[in-house]
Amino acid sequence: MVITYILFIVGFGVLIKGADLLVDGASSLAKRLGVSTIVIGLTIVAFGTSIPELIVNIFASVNGNTDIAIGNILGSNIANILLILGISAVIYPLAVKHGTAWKEIPFAFLAVIVLALMVSDAFIDNSTFSALTRIDGLILISFFIIFLYYVFGISKAGPPDVVETTPRVYSLLRSYVMIGVGLVGLVLGGKWIVDGAVAFASSFGVSEALIGLTIVAVGTSLPELATSAVAAYKKNTDIAVGNIVGSNIFNIFWILGVSATIRPLPFSQLLVSDVLMTALATFLLFAALFIGKRHILKRWQGICFIAIYVGYVTYLIIRG
Repeated sequence: MVITYILFIVGFGVLIKGADLLVDGASSLAKRLGVSTIVIGLTIVAFGTSIPELIVNIFASVNGNTDIAIGNILGSNIANILLILGISAVIYPLAVKHGTAWKEIPFAFLAVIVLALMVSDAFIDNSTFSALTRIDGLILISFFIIFLYYVFGISKAGPPDVVETTPRVYSLLRSYVMIGVGLVGLVLGGKWIVDGAVAFASSFGVSEALIGLTIVAVGTSLPELATSAVAAYKKNTDIAVGNIVGSNIFNIFWILGVSATIRPLPFSQLLVSDVLMTALATFLLFAALFIGKRHILKRWQGICFIAIYVGYVTYLIIRG
């Protein structure tokens, strides 16, 4: 049992390093094959920050640990806004593009609303069972494809809103090795995290949902935290906010969509309040951009976000 706990902690490092190696190797390979930098940024790098959540959810879905799968996504989205954007805003006030404020954040809010409707069987049909079915999963993936179409449309509209970062190019052999090692790290790290989360829940008598919403969610959001915090420190505020909003959309439409397609996810009524919290966090982000100076998330607002997150986690612990 002790080794399971150790592997659980080590798993986060292995998972994140695996994602990093996979993204770097794939970006290098794509560049060698003549793929444009902007396409690499919008696909490989964008997917890369969500790989930890995806891998954990795939293992959780296959193993039937549905509360971990759903809790991981809800917890990650809440942590992304309240904790990560909160910390980033404290580091440096975050200026938000007009398009992000009026299109991408509302799209993220739409994602939460769609999810809420899909898991409301018990309320809408007066049934005793709610679930994300395979059909729901395919619908979520369809929304994700629409979002990708929108993102590529932005990239073609003009360069001012697009930040291009040129990936480092390695030899073909090194690129393939990095991709291979990255995939192995993702598989091992994801399995260790899910196994450890189940063991924690069993040992301490708490729900898998609590572990998924807190430890697993924050752990898999570490790439977003690192990206946004560094971007805020360097005053690249568009990256800091865009990374989080995009990740939240990815999490619901892509990762939950894939997870539900692999295996229908029964939805515990315990998680209803967490869906509402995800919606509230997204709405607070949108509303904060119109208080005081428009389209800027200020330091005091970042502190408020962090305080709300601490209160939410306290509530989760009390709930058990």
